[in-house]
Amino acid sequence: MFRHLAFVALAIGAATASRQVSIQTHEPLLPESTSTELLDLHRKLVEIDSITNNEHGVGQWLASYLRKKGLTVETQEVAKDRYNILAYGSKRSTTILVSSHIDTVPPFWPYYYNKTTDVIGGRGSVDAKGSVAAQIIAVLGLREHLRDDLSLLFVVGEETGGDGMRAFSSWSDRPQPNYEVVVFGEPTEGKLVCGHKGILGFTLNVKGKAAHSGYPWLGVSANDVLIEALGKLLELRENGLPWSEKYGNTTMNFGKIEGGVAANVVAETASAKIAVRLAAGTPKTVRKLISSAISDVEVRARKLGGELNIEWQGEGYPPVNIDCDIEYFDTMTVNYGTDVPLLAGDHRRYLYGPGSIFVAHSDHEALKKKELEQAVLDYRRIIIEASRMDHQYQPEL
Repeated sequence: MFRHLAFVALAIGAATASRQVSIQTHEPLLPESTSTELLDLHRKLVEIDSITNNEHGVGQWLASYLRKKGLTVETQEVAKDRYNILAYGSKRSTTILVSSHIDTVPPFWPYYYNKTTDVIGGRGSVDAKGSVAAQIIAVLGLREHLRDDLSLLFVVGEETGGDGMRAFSSWSDRPQPNYEVVVFGEPTEGKLVCGHKGILGFTLNVKGKAAHSGYPWLGVSANDVLIEALGKLLELRENGLPWSEKYGNTTMNFGKIEGGVAANVVAETASAKIAVRLAAGTPKTVRKLISSAISDVEVRARKLGGELNIEWQGEGYPPVNIDCDIEYFDTMTVNYGTDVPLLAGDHRRYLYGPGSIFVAHSDHEALKKKELEQAVLDYRRIIIEASRMDHQYQPEL
């Protein structure tokens, strides 16, 4: 078996080393039957609308598909009609876990495949159903060679804070497997990710006092208070947030701002939703910087009879370092968040997937057929090489 595994790794390595050449040609990367199964699986996943909180349909279909492939499938209810899917073969507690998410951002865009250009598109085609399909085909092809020591986990809610992975990590009525290697799927341009920025989210809420706009001194403008607070945060963003050589600058995005009811009314309420991508430091450190930056505005608002407060969106997390020590892969860091830091346990972790984050969440989300096919080979290589590093597979005597 060990020599068979070595042969598989050698074959995959040859395909991986030539990936840049093969993707630009018409040479097939996978056997025709495997490629057809991959494309059919990917198409079906993308065709099913699974915007976050509406994952029930795709989860049901995927669970049925995996059972037909001979896997044991467990579903974990995260919320009403929303289920994580755990699939495995002969044993539940495996060394290796392969995982991605089945929810997407809105709006839903239908599936399409242009056979002339080999471009495949639709909502989720890249983020992250491209990873889901390639992971499944890769794992199904390796079960025999890795003694069935592989599990698949597909979670809900990744796009809105990771409630699916958080639920799996705290699955109290089932024993939690202690994985040694976890391979996560997200769009990474076919590269291994060495880490991604941390995240901290918060909302500024302002309460003022309504009045006629002709007599503004009779009220307290929540919009004025909010604008002043945002000005302080702009100054902090430009000069005071931590940075690192690995991840660059910490960024702060004013994502949604709203306030008031009409132009001739002094605004009684206002708010701003803000996301911070941490390049260094901890959420606790950055929270202190933010609170300090707007403290004077809070004091002035209270003196006027208004109120400014910060509503933190969870605890956040610092920059996430990820293993990327497998040969022949290009590497990168990314600015988006993932489920990587949300899975409990002490394990080596890898992040890889087909397609680019630059088209994810857009109306032109798409990738090439060859990218999907290459991802199957790459997932197989990552799984095999990571397994070898953990010395799990020795020659059978």
